[in-house]
Amino acid sequence: MSSGALNISYRFWFENGKEILFDVDIDAETLLIVNDNFKKDDWAKLKSFRCPNCPLDEKAHEYCPLALSLREILLKFSDVQSTEITDIFVKTEARTYHQKEAVQRGLSSLLGVVMPTSGCPVVGKLKPMVKFHLPFATSDETEFRVFSTYLFAQYLKYKKGETPDWEMAKLQKIYDEISKVNHHVVTKIRELSSKDANLNAVVILETFSGFVSMSLSDKDFSHLESYFEGFE
Repeated sequence: MSSGALNISYRFWFENGKEILFDVDIDAETLLIVNDNFKKDDWAKLKSFRCPNCPLDEKAHEYCPLALSLREILLKFSDVQSTEITDIFVKTEARTYHQKEAVQRGLSSLLGVVMPTSGCPVVGKLKPMVKFHLPFATSDETEFRVFSTYLFAQYLKYKKGETPDWEMAKLQKIYDEISKVNHHVVTKIRELSSKDANLNAVVILETFSGFVSMSLSDKDFSHLESYFEGFE
């Protein structure tokens, strides 16, 4: 593990004896992936991978940071069926998780670490959640983590004399932009995958994003309110 880095490892054990292991080192300060060895090819070039809402300048960024961080993972799982059952072990600094689950579920959780920390300025808004990564999170857990993370960020802005967004209006825009990235990534994944594990992993992320966006759009948080009666 790199000095000053957070490490999150994902190990997939398949019933046929196959094993896929990914160690993700993340800089503890910037919450960006620490990896200078990404293989660079035309697929990952910004001019060919570029999302429709990408704010990066091609003159400063020859390669898309998101594509670079995804490439090795996508190739490893390119011939894996999404519903294939596997033992998934996730090791973080604090604890180890294990779940026997369809590979798409574990892969989606892994992408939930890699995409925000890749250096993509759009998905990178979710970086703080990676510090407190929760593998195999449910939709309720995801919503709670998103809302609490965002509102704490607004409190920090308030403490600095800035204007906080207590209504979470800007969070909706953040998720609208992330959704555009997710949809574009799905189209690019098809170029590297013969089976559907990679595709469905991103679809799961987008589904969870949809739950968050729906709650924000409807301003209906009734499914979470009962948990907080003790604070009234």
